[in-house]
Amino acid sequence: MSKSRKSTAVDSRKTLRRAKPDVMMPVPDTLAAMPEGYPILLSGIKEIITRERIKAVMSANIAMVLMYWDIGQFILRRQQQEGWGARVIDRLSHDLKTAFPDMTGFSPRNLKYMRKLPKPGRIGQLCNAPLHNCPGAAI
Repeated sequence: MSKSRKSTAVDSRKTLRRAKPDVMMPVPDTLAAMPEGYPILLSGIKEIITRERIKAVMSANIAMVLMYWDIGQFILRRQQQEGWGARVIDRLSHDLKTAFPDMTGFSPRNLKYMRKLPKPGRIGQLCNAPLHNCPGAAI
């Protein structure tokens, strides 16, 4: 199966594959045909995309840790006030998985880990994590 290049009467650009009425899918020119500064343009755009993707992932990770912290604090507070234990966490795990089927991380074990996050002394351990020393971590 070879890709055919066709010129249309409407436009002198070449297209790949089957021509569709009113749809133009242009074939890019070769790199040799690009202006002298094109590699710098491409490189700069790729750097922006890479940097922003890293920032987005780091931002999502920070938000996830903060969510886990809030969940853990809520569980810990209620557990201390009401005195319930593992059976409630098991049920909570089941109900959260049902309410948010597209998410992971709500196993009983993870909920117990979340409960440990806001305990005294943990904030220093989290704030001194290597993430804070990563280039581009300032969001």
